[in-house]
Amino acid sequence: MRMHRSLRALTLCAALVLSAGACSDSTSANGNARLSVLLTDAPGDLEKAVVTISEIYLKGEGGRVVLSDTTVTVDLLTLANDVRELVRSAVIPAGHYSELRMVITGGYVEAENADGSTSIFASSPTYAGLPNGATVAGALQMPSFAQSGLKVKFGQAEDFTIDDGETTLLLDFDVSQSFGKEAGNSGRWVMQPVVKGARVMEAARITVKLRPDAALALPTIGGVALTLADFRAEVTPAGGGAESRPFALEAGDDEWEAEFRYLLPGSYTVTLVGPAGVSFTAAPVLPVTVSVAEGQRVEQVVALSAVVAN
Repeated sequence: MRMHRSLRALTLCAALVLSAGACSDSTSANGNARLSVLLTDAPGDLEKAVVTISEIYLKGEGGRVVLSDTTVTVDLLTLANDVRELVRSAVIPAGHYSELRMVITGGYVEAENADGSTSIFASSPTYAGLPNGATVAGALQMPSFAQSGLKVKFGQAEDFTIDDGETTLLLDFDVSQSFGKEAGNSGRWVMQPVVKGARVMEAARITVKLRPDAALALPTIGGVALTLADFRAEVTPAGGGAESRPFALEAGDDEWEAEFRYLLPGSYTVTLVGPAGVSFTAAPVLPVTVSVAEGQRVEQVVALSAVVAN
């Protein structure tokens, strides 16, 4: 299967915003706070993974606080190393909250078949988010998320406090763990979403720097001379769901970098992936484990000393 990627840039505009306000069935508050919700994705081995979110709400001491009830449909695979703003600066009561939930009312996945063709599995043959003229090959089962909503976990804690001032929640919808083909011959796919959340002022970031030895000579494969742009950095969170990015030269810089943004706090393994047909020697010994805290930016340098054609 192939994994599609988009060019990633943080371009948040009004068209991406679900709602700028919030309403509540509760009047209890310790003052007002402003809350924004960003959605990102840990990539998965699919062509497309599309969901429709029709409501986002908090449950707290004072009851249910609706952050947005405006419907948005998003292809999660376009969000690897990018974010989509779901809620911007919603005014809510400051205080203690036990849950954030997303009501998901439909979706589809597009998976690659053994012969290279693709098939679509949808929550309904008439799901409004389907491409025009799409043929649905089978069902995508989405248990109860249109009724009770999908609960988002925030680390080990089952609850959290939102204080006066500005707060941002980053939600990581892990495609690799959220969609799977049902065992047996039913032909159905099942969505059991894994969405992790973190309260962030700024998301964590890992930058992998590739530094070639001064004497490094890159081989020619199939008549084409390799460059460092043919190598990729790969970062995998503790729960799985590897993401890879090619190395590129930053403008005005002479260092090859691959940057992984909008990461949740935690432990990640970092490794180097070379082009087909070569082996290489690098330091430190790979993979290496890197831990990042909320808002932290970590650099991991990989020194490349030898590359040879197999």
